[in-house]
Amino acid sequence: MTKFVFVTGGVVSSLGKGIASASLAAILESRGLKVTLIKLDPYLNVDPGTMSPFQHGEVFVTDDGAETDLDLGHYERFIETRMGKVNNFTTGQIYKSVLEKERRGDYLGKTVQVIPHVTNEIQEFVLRAAAATEVDVAIVEIGGTVGDIESLPFLEAVRQMSLKLGPNNTAFVHLSYVPWIAAAGELKTKPTQHTAQKLREIGIQADALLCRADRPIPQEERSKISLFSNVPEWGVISMWDVDTVYKVPRMLHEQGLDGLICDRLRLNTPPANLKRWDDLVYETGHPQSEVNIAMVGKYVDLSDSYKSLNEAIRHAGMHNHARVKIGYIDSETITPENVGQLGKFDAVLVPGGFGKRGIEGKICAARFARENKVPYLGICLGMQVATIEFARHVAHLADANSTEFEPDTPNPVIALITEWKDKDGTIKTRDENSDLGGTMRLGAQSSDVAPDTLAHSIYGDVVTERHRHRYEANVNYLDTLRRSGLVISALTQREHLTEIVELPAATHPWFMGVQFHPEFKSTPWSGHPLFNAFIAAALRHRDQAAPDHPAAVANLKVVA
Repeated sequence: MTKFVFVTGGVVSSLGKGIASASLAAILESRGLKVTLIKLDPYLNVDPGTMSPFQHGEVFVTDDGAETDLDLGHYERFIETRMGKVNNFTTGQIYKSVLEKERRGDYLGKTVQVIPHVTNEIQEFVLRAAAATEVDVAIVEIGGTVGDIESLPFLEAVRQMSLKLGPNNTAFVHLSYVPWIAAAGELKTKPTQHTAQKLREIGIQADALLCRADRPIPQEERSKISLFSNVPEWGVISMWDVDTVYKVPRMLHEQGLDGLICDRLRLNTPPANLKRWDDLVYETGHPQSEVNIAMVGKYVDLSDSYKSLNEAIRHAGMHNHARVKIGYIDSETITPENVGQLGKFDAVLVPGGFGKRGIEGKICAARFARENKVPYLGICLGMQVATIEFARHVAHLADANSTEFEPDTPNPVIALITEWKDKDGTIKTRDENSDLGGTMRLGAQSSDVAPDTLAHSIYGDVVTERHRHRYEANVNYLDTLRRSGLVISALTQREHLTEIVELPAATHPWFMGVQFHPEFKSTPWSGHPLFNAFIAAALRHRDQAAPDHPAAVANLKVVA
């Protein structure tokens, strides 16, 4: 029988429930238990797929094509179990399911209410996710903050679950905030006292309190929290700021969180073995070299917008025994006149994204990297802008563009499949009223890799990666691009959709664009082969003492 740990949060959001949940899962996994994680999000969106990165950070994509909360990325980077559609659901999905049942008559004419119908639906979703893989423990993270009206149905549902499942089958972990008041020169425990009290009012008694602070919490404050929250002192655990999240499993283990949970759930396991985590932390703290990467994007003010990408770059740095410094550059600020600032970096990366804003700056960055032989990696949209740039300046299609940015462009080298030219020469038109949710190419897909290419040296014969995009490289332009020197090193077999483009080794040391999102499969243990190769190329470029490129910068022209 699967046992459950419910993780809640209080006082403020963004305290790190995802990292705390993933770290607890990692420690339990090191004890020989099979663990999965489930994220419950209280917003009404069906999924985060249509939400702005400014609102909710990145959208993480699973192998089975689910657009999920970014915390699922933390889960996959911390434990062996892979996540799927069942591991993340929202209030929107719950109400959608309940209303569909009501319309079908499944409730036999009953008045449909939050209790029991919505709470029962939540419990069914949780149990279904736990049953998707045979696990010993399912850790269920409830988004939001205790006291918010949005999360009340979820909290009531898990309270009922703990009653139904009986003793020793559930545990509750509550994450709170203990602020340091500089003017008073002390930590204040009152917010944590109040959030624990609010949780008890709902009917949930925390078994462990994880207390976030900018410093370790002294014993005196922990004793005070214990007294007022009705949690034993050994259950009041300090979580202070650290320079890498990979230190958190050791931090929680040394304060006995995993032992407390195993005792509460009556799990008899071997001791935790955190050697792999200790080795990882050592590697992060003892790099042998340093490399600088320019990330040219439009969400540079929010690191959560590129969370998986940032982690994948750091993983590759560890694999190459190097500290990677990422310079975030707003693509809206890049022009042909100032693009030379990229010359101080060892490589250029253009990440994925949607919309026209900042596109010409990304195209300038791709051109600079191509002409000056700076290692370049374009991901999703980054591949598309590299293709547009090549079409304009090498294949002499001066007005080449994507229909996402210029719907009437005469040379749509990037377009929706429904917009590609028919045999009679007409262009299919898009439906402007179509829903954006669920209209993308999503999830893991495979394609063959051409031999004797850079992609083949990285992936071998077949590449299988996760996708999240609508627009594709237009098949009608591939021959023109090939004749001009662009290498299409991976295509899907059936639709001939471009997966990887690159430049020949004879013309550029390392230049690649990929239509998929490899960052979603990177782990700290081995990195990802594509990012490992990219950082290795950046290190080689750095060591070759790349010359200044004033002539190349001067030759760049504004594209009309």
